[in-house]
Amino acid sequence: MADLKALIKQGEGISGEFKECRRTLSRDVYETVCAFLNRHGGTLLLGINDAGKISGVAPNSMEKIKKNFVTAINNPQKINPPAYLSIDEVEVEGKTILCIYVPESSQVHRCNGRIFDRNEDGDFDITDHTRQVADLYHRKQATYSENKIYPFAGLADLRTDLIAKCRRLAGVWREDHPWADMDDMQLLKSAQIYQTDPETGKSGVTLAGILLLGKDSVILSAVPHHRTDLLLRKVNLDRYDDRDFVTTNLIESYERIIAFIQKHLPDPFYLEGMDRISIRDAIFREVASNILIHREYRNAFPAKLIIERGQVCTENSNNPHGFGALNPATFTPSPKNPGIAAFFREIHRADELGSGMRNMMKYGQAYGDADPEMIEGDIFRIIVKYPDSAIYEEDTAVT
Repeated sequence: MADLKALIKQGEGISGEFKECRRTLSRDVYETVCAFLNRHGGTLLLGINDAGKISGVAPNSMEKIKKNFVTAINNPQKINPPAYLSIDEVEVEGKTILCIYVPESSQVHRCNGRIFDRNEDGDFDITDHTRQVADLYHRKQATYSENKIYPFAGLADLRTDLIAKCRRLAGVWREDHPWADMDDMQLLKSAQIYQTDPETGKSGVTLAGILLLGKDSVILSAVPHHRTDLLLRKVNLDRYDDRDFVTTNLIESYERIIAFIQKHLPDPFYLEGMDRISIRDAIFREVASNILIHREYRNAFPAKLIIERGQVCTENSNNPHGFGALNPATFTPSPKNPGIAAFFREIHRADELGSGMRNMMKYGQAYGDADPEMIEGDIFRIIVKYPDSAIYEEDTAVT
């Protein structure tokens, strides 16, 4: 809430935009979403005028506005490729506004067939400016290695059973998910993991698509150094007590990381309200997705998750946006592989950017009596404490 008030006080800028939209959505809302996706992301607040005066969204129009927004951004006729965003109600000074966080995308998006970019003065249409459009494409491809196109790779190089599984998972969490009515190629294009190179005109599966859905042989060909090393090192400190060497697609890699955690870490009883939840799974769901989503796959440094006495440590190669320990109070989420992250969110394997970190901090004290540590650098590190008593009991039982 404090961050939101500070944003309102700061006023509009390259990463902040206000729209009054008291009873209906204005057309330029979608132009701003498009511009944020194409530039560096930003926060769109509905119910506030350009001067920063809070009028709020009319209560009887709230649900209609939310529904219309979600429907439109999922419609490739409006935003192409579609963007899957959430819209949240927030109360400020006794009035309800709608808050939409738009992360930077690794793709170039169009609104009603037009390409919009962003600067301090607002949104601007660059569709007819060839040089600016080319620069935008180049910037996206240079910044995000997941966008690399492999012209040799097509549907035959992907696992159709895995595509079907992801379609089902997306439908579990949202019955009207657009993937349900798409064939396999339409799904790949919707998720922007099958693209056409604007310079060569050649089409193919992207690196993100190969990593997410590729057959193991294709992954090995495209990224021969791809692996995640899972180690249990509690008794035999020189080597390991258990190990899983994961070199498969990211969907099944995630499942194997979670299975390794569930096999070796305690899950203490915890009530949230009247419901028991697994704080272990809540924490390590974020850890597992972070290792896979935010890795720099051009770097051959092997990702690791090591369960030691009293703590779990992870390491993965990283394209840093800063250096040092992350402070949750001042942390600004920065997407490393937005396409992979978006795909994971669609199948409910990851949360919205930033919310996963908040869950880790929320449950870390209850789980290991200490806040998790996240250290940004060329190698990204996470340290999560867990109950020592459980280790002692396990070691005693073994002997």
